Amino acid sequence: MQEIKNVINKDAKIAVLCGGMSSEAEISMRSGKGCYEALQRLGFKNSELVVVDKNISEKLKDGKYDYAYNALHGKYGEDGCIQGLLEILKIPYTGCGVMASSVCMNKEYTKRMLSVDKSIPLIKSVFVRKGDDVKELTKDLKYPLITKPVCEGSSFGMTKVNTPEELESAYKEASKYNDDVLIEEYLVGIGCTVGVLEDDGKPFATEILELRPKNEWYDYEAKYTKGMTEFILPAQISDELTKKVKEIAVKAFEITGCSGVSRVDFLIVNDIPYVLEINTSPGMTETSDLPAQAAAMGVDYDHLVLAILNSAGLNK
Repeated sequence: MQEIKNVINKDAKIAVLCGGMSSEAEISMRSGKGCYEALQRLGFKNSELVVVDKNISEKLKDGKYDYAYNALHGKYGEDGCIQGLLEILKIPYTGCGVMASSVCMNKEYTKRMLSVDKSIPLIKSVFVRKGDDVKELTKDLKYPLITKPVCEGSSFGMTKVNTPEELESAYKEASKYNDDVLIEEYLVGIGCTVGVLEDDGKPFATEILELRPKNEWYDYEAKYTKGMTEFILPAQISDELTKKVKEIAVKAFEITGCSGVSRVDFLIVNDIPYVLEINTSPGMTETSDLPAQAAAMGVDYDHLVLAILNSAGLNK
């Protein structure tokens, strides 16, 4: 069991940021509510739930907060925007800083950074910008493929492409969310995810959560509907592979400059753990992955919230 000690004064005024202006606003409201209630139970009675909108700068200045607990997901919340505003306002905040947030929000840039370490497996893919010839760029990829908006979460805009005839419509669906689209080869394997937290500034991996969705892949419905995914904790993989996945997760956390918290998603194919993406503001709802991973190593929801809160004291 990982012991989580409190390093933040319980009299501190904490803004729990939630909602926001992304497609994940509803999920963020659920995450924020859970984190706020946990902070209340932990004794941080001056914490407040702050719904983020276009007036967030005024809300933060008027609130005179000591810390911000970032429970935002998606655009403006985990892409470096809110982090930059908080730094301008000199409000310490939880989780990753501006650079890591912006890089990891972009699936293509994440892969580029991770590719410098040849020990980190990455699925073959192409990066498509607005106006590019999609069929020409994907000619060397093997079908089926999967199209993903480069800067989107919760599986919004993702489509499996079985034939070249389906590619154009799938690309258009992804480009509704972002002009830039990542197209990867679609592999079949063991989906899993592992959280990375920090203790006194040192990263450590949580237990590995294996995901067995009832849908063909881990889409929005499978992620946020109870009963649509079977969660296996710890993942039913060998001890050797477990060690390797955790090591790669921590390595990815460090390479991309993460701090405080992240969740690294993998697809294991023939014992090769491919990194899919890094989420720098993991969901904290009742069905989210990170709380389940932490619980499996003896850290309950409230103390997971405390561990993330402690990261507000780290330099960004």
